[in-house]
This record gives sequence, structure tokens and C-alpha cells, in this order.
Amino acid sequence: MKKSDIKFQVELDENNLPKNILWDASDKEAEGMESTKSISVNVWDNLNHSTLRIDLWTEEMSVVEMKRFYIDIIGGMAQTILNSTGDEFMAEEMKDLCDRMVRHVNEENSKNA
Repeated sequence: MKKSDIKFQVELDENNLPKNILWDASDKEAEGMESTKSISVNVWDNLNHSTLRIDLWTEEMSVVEMKRFYIDIIGGMAQTILNSTGDEFMAEEMKDLCDRMVRHVNEENSKNA
């Protein structure tokens, strides 16, 4: 059986806020730790039937980048729900939400430009 490892390393500042986030995965193309501004990890807790979440970001991540990051996450989840369950309604609802959020972010950015 093939195994894959994913590793996160988080350096914290004096206030225990993420200063630097590094990640590595045994299946990624480039070797070694790579820097990122944000991670979002979700784990299904079978025992309690709930989702555990870890959301971390560095101060270098802008508000616009954060919004786009979460739009991308929801879009990816839409594709996953379609692929795994075949539920076209849920997938389309999530994609429609992403489209509305992209328009919102674009409008917001044009007002601030």
C-alpha cells in the first residue's frame, strides 16, 4: 500500500501568532520545505461526527489574498462533492456562491483602486 506524508511547520512570534508557515509532502514535485502564507486543514472526527478545523495565516497574507484563498477552497469543495457523491445540486450551489463572492471581491477591489 502506498503512503503519503504531509508535514506543516509553523513558526510562532512572541504572541503565538504564525510568523512563518512551511509545508512539505512526499508526493509533491519539488523537494524540501516550501513557504506559504496560509493553510486550512479540515478533519472529520468519526467519534463526535463533527469537523475539526485548523486555519492559520501569516501577517504577510493580505485580506484580498485571504478572500481569494477561501473562494478557491469552496470551489474545490464543490468539485469534490460532485466527484464523490454525484450531487449536482450541492456542487452548483457552491459554484454559484463562489461566482457571487468573486464578483463581490472584484467590485470591492475596483472601489478601493
